[in-house]
Amino acid sequence: MSRHISYATKGTCSVRIDIDLADDNTILDVAFTGGCNGNTKGISELVRGMKAEDVIERLSGIRCGMKPTSCPDQLSKALRQAVGE
Repeated sequence: MSRHISYATKGTCSVRIDIDLADDNTILDVAFTGGCNGNTKGISELVRGMKAEDVIERLSGIRCGMKPTSCPDQLSKALRQAVGE
């Protein structure tokens, strides 16, 4: 079984992140809507197969230029919400 999460981002060029998680919190798929196409596709490929908790630890707090957040940071927030941290 798996679950699907749709997260509305805040403060980034991407506007939404769709995530499919396995029951053990392994990331099955990530798709960004908007944002820098190559970068968001790269992030999605890199995190596929990882545990959500590991991705949260690695990506939390990353900033984009002068913005207080980034697409990777927003992914960590979406995953944190999904796993109930």
